[in-house]
Amino acid sequence: MKYILLTIASLAIFTSSLSAQTKTKFGHIDSQALLEAMPEKAAADKKLEEFAATLEKQLGAMSTEWEGKVQDYRANEAVMSDIIAQTKAEEIQNLEQRIQAFQQNAQQRLAKEEGTVYQPILDKAKASIEKVAEENGYSYVFDTSSGSLLYQPESDDILPLVKTDLGITQ
Repeated sequence: MKYILLTIASLAIFTSSLSAQTKTKFGHIDSQALLEAMPEKAAADKKLEEFAATLEKQLGAMSTEWEGKVQDYRANEAVMSDIIAQTKAEEIQNLEQRIQAFQQNAQQRLAKEEGTVYQPILDKAKASIEKVAEENGYSYVFDTSSGSLLYQPESDDILPLVKTDLGITQ
């Protein structure tokens, strides 16, 4: 009887220590609030604003040039020869195309600059989240501002197993 009680007690202790070891701990963070609180973000915002202002200034100069050419064309259209009028119209059209190309290029350059400026900040925040999660035993950390998973321990991808179970061969 003592042997059975000792076995049950040992089994209970083993089970409780095993469940304590396998307990999954979840955490969450508002990453937007974290980024806003980081001092580096203000400097990055300013740098990005300055870059955008430079692009806007260049676009403004091109727009002013276009407006001047259009006004000149309209004011002198009646006295221009056909070849001059056609040449001026082509100049205006070419400038319009350059402005459109500049706008597209500026958007791409701005997006690239945004990535360049903010990536070190995002990397620093991610590293800190991972460090805190590991140090405090969190298995998963969710971002409440986007609903995405920010941290998880190494795990197995079970997609191939599920595909096999479903009979999917690809």
